[in-house]
Amino acid sequence: MGHSRFGKLGDETLESLIVQVAGQALAHAGLEPRDVDEVYVGQFNAGMMPLAFPSSLALQLSPDLLGVPATRVENACASGSAAVQQGAKALLAGTARNVLVIGAEMMTPAGAEKVGAALLGADYDMAGQASSAGFTALFAEVAKHYAKRYGPVSDVLGSIAAKNQRNGVDNPYAQLRKDLGEEFCRTVSDKNPMVADPLRRTDCSPVSDGAAAVVLSVAPSAVAATAPVRLAGFGHANDFLPAGRRDPTAFAATRLSFERAFAMAGVGLDGVDFAEVHDCFTIAELLMYEAMGLTAPGEGARAVQEGWVYKDGRLPVNVSGGLKAKGHPVGATGVSQHVLAAMQLTGTAGAMQLPDPRRAVVQNMGGVGIANYVSVLEAV
Repeated sequence: MGHSRFGKLGDETLESLIVQVAGQALAHAGLEPRDVDEVYVGQFNAGMMPLAFPSSLALQLSPDLLGVPATRVENACASGSAAVQQGAKALLAGTARNVLVIGAEMMTPAGAEKVGAALLGADYDMAGQASSAGFTALFAEVAKHYAKRYGPVSDVLGSIAAKNQRNGVDNPYAQLRKDLGEEFCRTVSDKNPMVADPLRRTDCSPVSDGAAAVVLSVAPSAVAATAPVRLAGFGHANDFLPAGRRDPTAFAATRLSFERAFAMAGVGLDGVDFAEVHDCFTIAELLMYEAMGLTAPGEGARAVQEGWVYKDGRLPVNVSGGLKAKGHPVGATGVSQHVLAAMQLTGTAGAMQLPDPRRAVVQNMGGVGIANYVSVLEAV
């Protein structure tokens, strides 16, 4: 595995990030470039960069990668996990023994207007339209529907934001490494304005640059830097694109992706020690508690109020800081989640480290619960 720092990386390019994390991942796996049978690159782009054909950038790492099949994988903000699952399927098909999977995105050079338009391109109803609040407005609508059905959410969303900000302090790759506290995250102020009611700035993940990579293999290398991590199960489910065909608080396909991953792994949520979930906005994390079965629908607040999802709770969620603090370079996010989970399972997570975790669940999605990917990872 390999991981760059996330943030505004003006000293990097998409190419330099891809080469950096690819080299780290191969070195960590104890492999040479000539050992790679296939490459998958997760990247959304959607017009944020002129170069829309980045698959062969991985070959810049070494002349020994000449001729290796390389494919760009795109499924909105789930592009990274989509690439991971494509790599796993290549191994299961027997067409590869070692697959290099890279997730990468350069967003900040594009500017806020172009990034906002690109992200809205992942929404059926808003694609091509002008919107000052962008995707925040879409998740704000989800939060409003949730509040109407189940009760106020503002304070619990502030608690989730504060939790993930605190966790991000311990993540050396994170873009935002400052413990803001619950009062700040719950309160609208000049420094924490309302972006789209009820979502404040602290309820939103930041625009980021960054990359991450993993090597998937049918068998571990004897000279790898750490013990391997097993991909025990994975699930993928898509929902309808038009908002009118979805229950805005059910995230039905997200729930199905969890069920499929748990079924393949032969475990339930009670067999998982921690979770990395797609908290592009704090309302998304709240809904993930319910989609994974941690609480019943409408009761996600209990997981926060009773301390279940904190670092010392029954199911720590986003110990890395999540997208909220770590940052969200969209194509890199899913791969990053796998890397951070694998670090926990190999005991190499540093200040983030949980006490002896054995199994993790990773959830990544594109759109408002549209493209949903879940992985179950196990320590070996």
